[in-house]
Amino acid sequence: QVQLVESGGGLVQAGGSLRLACAASGLTFSRYATGWFRQAPGKEREFVAGLQSGIRTTYADSVEGRFTISGDNAKNTVYLQMNSLKPEDTAVYYCAADIVGYSRLVGGHLDYWGQGTQVTVSS
Repeated sequence: QVQLVESGGGLVQAGGSLRLACAASGLTFSRYATGWFRQAPGKEREFVAGLQSGIRTTYADSVEGRFTISGDNAKNTVYLQMNSLKPEDTAVYYCAADIVGYSRLVGGHLDYWGQGTQVTVSS
């Protein structure tokens, strides 16, 4: 049984940093495409960052240069380091994984999802 568990969310002031973690059981991240997504109240879920084959990274324009996705194979965990946070980054953040290509990763067409972690950035 596959399970993804996010952690690391919280309340932070604008300009601050947070690091989200997504720990997996039942799958090996290094063999999967992994993505971070977010959904703000009243908005659709959107792609934030993706990691393929543990090497190739992809970012939404809104977070490019501020967020970094990375993986730790030994811990079977994927991270999202978020710096220079803005109030508009406030959302529930989800990690997801599947064996898919780039377009399905960015489009959010993945089978396995975590329960989400709340990130709130105050101004």
